[in-house]
Amino acid sequence: MPLRVFITGASSGIGAALARHYAAGGATLGLVGRRRDALDALARSLPGEHAVYCLDVAATAALAEAAADFSGRFGLPDVVIANAGVSVGTLTEEAGDLAAFERVLRTNVLGMVATFQPFVAPMRERGQGRLVGIASVAGIRGLPGAGAYSASKAAVIAYLESLRVELHGSGVKVVTIAPGYIETPMTAVNDYPMPFMLPADEAARRFARAIDAGTGYTVIPWQMGVVAKLLRLLPNPLFDRVFARAGRKPRGLLDT
Repeated sequence: MPLRVFITGASSGIGAALARHYAAGGATLGLVGRRRDALDALARSLPGEHAVYCLDVAATAALAEAAADFSGRFGLPDVVIANAGVSVGTLTEEAGDLAAFERVLRTNVLGMVATFQPFVAPMRERGQGRLVGIASVAGIRGLPGAGAYSASKAAVIAYLESLRVELHGSGVKVVTIAPGYIETPMTAVNDYPMPFMLPADEAARRFARAIDAGTGYTVIPWQMGVVAKLLRLLPNPLFDRVFARAGRKPRGLLDT
């Protein structure tokens, strides 16, 4: 039986790269995203039979319906990848950015919970499955001008750890992947240095290895994992001085 993989944020970037990777291996995919044209074009380009669901992960009822439809047509997924996310520069002092904070947290955190919720009990009953959350090294420490995004990814890391412990011994593996810089539309708008950047397709191959192994937590690429460990060790005064000069993502722009 082919692998069944349900992927949110599949319209472009990491989600589309993961779709290409799994489809090349014969998987049947559920492709979730907000851009119908991009999803349809992706599905047409892939070998095999796949389902397309055009929706926003913040629309929990629609997401639950998509989950039920995919399971009804193809069977319970083997892998569910909560990849959908938005990123935008934000400043707390700007009243207009409150809506951006809300959108980022709703999509990146609650959207992940809503993605997993329909599948947790059936996977536990089956005694097998992978629930994969795409976090970010931006969740390791708060980055200037990215309060919403850093907060959302820190929340995602903590949430996934809680879920991993809850499902310990059930046969269902919770995999947290914290990417560094990946070549996607989300990073294309950044005008500052992005060390150790990976092409999306190479990142997808590395992600898939971690998913297959059931790795609880990993940073990809590994070089950013070293950076992440060093960041945790930096005393606050030193961290503040260094990162006060860091590049910042543009405000007023939301990417998926």
